[in-house]
Amino acid sequence: MNLIEYPKEGILSKEIFKNNNADTTLFCLASGAGMSEHTSTKEGFVYVLEGEGSFNLEGKNIKMKQGVFIYMNKNAVHSLKAKDKMAFLLTLINNLEVK
Repeated sequence: MNLIEYPKEGILSKEIFKNNNADTTLFCLASGAGMSEHTSTKEGFVYVLEGEGSFNLEGKNIKMKQGVFIYMNKNAVHSLKAKDKMAFLLTLINNLEVK
């Protein structure tokens, strides 16, 4: 079963997993779609499944392409834009403890 489904325009999101510690959402973006600058109250990461785009993390541009992993600190300012159709997973983590 393939969960990736591209909208004709804009963004389609699907919750994949959620519990008390983390949640993972699949985002599918139409070509040229994006998210304006925002922050998250949780730390987390983005994992690009397919397509291309650009991710701006606190003023640094990161090329999004298949296999790219982007870590974000809590309250990090970020935005993104799809160059072509693009799919990625966003995982947000509650109270990550590094041991």
